Amino acid sequence: RKPLAPMNSLSACRKATNDHPIRVSDMQPDEPVAIRAHPDLGPPAGPPRLGGVDAALQHLRTWTARRWLVAAAASVVVALLVGLPTDVIPNPVFGRPVPVTWWSYPVLVVTALLGGLLAATYVREPGTATGSAADDERPARRGGVAGLLSFFAVGCPVCNKLVVIALGTVGARQWFEPIQPLLALVSIVLMAIALRTRLRFADACPIGPASAA
Repeated sequence: RKPLAPMNSLSACRKATNDHPIRVSDMQPDEPVAIRAHPDLGPPAGPPRLGGVDAALQHLRTWTARRWLVAAAASVVVALLVGLPTDVIPNPVFGRPVPVTWWSYPVLVVTALLGGLLAATYVREPGTATGSAADDERPARRGGVAGLLSFFAVGCPVCNKLVVIALGTVGARQWFEPIQPLLALVSIVLMAIALRTRLRFADACPIGPASAA
């Protein structure tokens, strides 16, 4: 087999490959195969692009202590805002005639954690460009809707005036109370989607307005 001449261009490389095809039968079983990238082909491809969840987790690892402190403080605030009025967190101010369900406690914890992380994504780090693609308000709206649904989910079914006015006390127990676990699930999913969106596009470059011709 004739040795291949050095390639000076991509077309020459392709022509030489067609003129001197490499057959599997010509290779020895233990013969190592070295594959070198031609300069005209550009640099080798980098690692595969991370998916949405992987990219979000990767960005969490880059958070500073300042952001984690904000996340912790915001989680406490969310827990108090949702837990105190619904009496999931016992307090002398609010009460409820219907006992707290067992699943209300994990829902409150998950909501507080996700809400705190979502709030921390809006902390502007020093040196970060303003007006980035991550400043979309849709995640904030999803987070607000999720927090409201969580409030209704863990709250007392007969203490919500809107529900009582619409369905009555008996209707609140028969119709609204059974769907409260579903509201809790929807609230967690919405909060997780909002957080994933914020983390996934946290490092997106800002897109400026098009210049006039």
